[in-house]
Amino acid sequence: MNRFVAYVALCRALLLGRLALTVAAVGVGIQLVDDTWRAVGTLVVIAVATAVQVTVLSRWPTVIRWRLGFLAVDAALMLAVLMVSQGNVAFFCYAAGFAALTGALLGTRALPLWIANAGLGLAVATQLLRIDGTADSVAAPFLLAFPMIDVVCGYGAAVVTGALARYLDATVAAVASAHHSAAASERARLARELHDSVAKTLRGVSFAAVALPTLLRRHPQLAEELASTVSAGADTAIREARELLSGLRRDALDRPFPDYLRQACQTWSERTGVPVRLNLAAVEPAPAVRYELARITDEALENVLRHADATLVQVGLYEREGHAVITITDDGAGFSLPGELTALSTTGSFGIIGMTERAQAVGGMLRLDSHPGAGTTVTARVPLPTGAIAATPGG
Repeated sequence: MNRFVAYVALCRALLLGRLALTVAAVGVGIQLVDDTWRAVGTLVVIAVATAVQVTVLSRWPTVIRWRLGFLAVDAALMLAVLMVSQGNVAFFCYAAGFAALTGALLGTRALPLWIANAGLGLAVATQLLRIDGTADSVAAPFLLAFPMIDVVCGYGAAVVTGALARYLDATVAAVASAHHSAAASERARLARELHDSVAKTLRGVSFAAVALPTLLRRHPQLAEELASTVSAGADTAIREARELLSGLRRDALDRPFPDYLRQACQTWSERTGVPVRLNLAAVEPAPAVRYELARITDEALENVLRHADATLVQVGLYEREGHAVITITDDGAGFSLPGELTALSTTGSFGIIGMTERAQAVGGMLRLDSHPGAGTTVTARVPLPTGAIAATPGG
């Protein structure tokens, strides 16, 4: 469809260009012709014919699918121009435009038409020289060369149209590839979201459910408590799934990123009762980057709630050397860090692994600083787009 639209636009451009060329050529030489009214009448015929053709192409572009029929109509109009003008310069301009149309619609397959068109022009030029008795004049070679322009125009239009078609094909292929890549990236991101939240909760529910039959036989009271745990886990999975779906929608890109962080931290503080101190600069990451930073912040705050037993959390957003830096610091219990963060997966700390993967997915890095009894600081550092805004931090 893109190529079809391009062909229609190209044909309209050729028709209008032919009209402009003809008007310019006849207008320049109108003082040199014997019959001025014939020249004016020829221009009127060409203008009316062009207006009708352009109108038809604009309102019913599908007529271009019948290329031979469209070209046959234009050939008939060319003969009408020949009869009205009796072979003046308007005819040669119109014939050159006809050759360009054949090249655009048929490509190099229109070579026989170019040759026939050039032959007609040569016959007209020869007849004009005989009638005027100027066959031996200096202007004769130039007049006889006019028909050869038809071949040049036709071949030129064929080359341009072929290049345009290749460009459109390459553009469509590039867009399709970008769509496939975006879809794959979105699937990977959604899979990571599910793995980091809902999947972990459901895994725990599954393990508890497997243990229930045995506990019912041996420890009914403990089985009752475990059943409550399973029910609570299912509720948690439902809540996490809802949060995931709402999280995919809630980060409205029409508001600054610091405003989003301020609202998210305020909501978390109201839900948990833990105060949050903010120090946010006016830093605006790219959409994909701000999404990952928002999810890192959410995960870090949830880790504080689950493990830190903190009384204060500080969240900062800064710009450092072309990077956005976000920090989440608590005054909680802290813990001993292993040599490699990946070792945390053996203890079930998948949240930190997920935050690290999020930072790496957008070309950044994540650092974790913690000591027993001294709290924990999560620092994410990701590249900023060119021209990103940064201002003095403010609470």
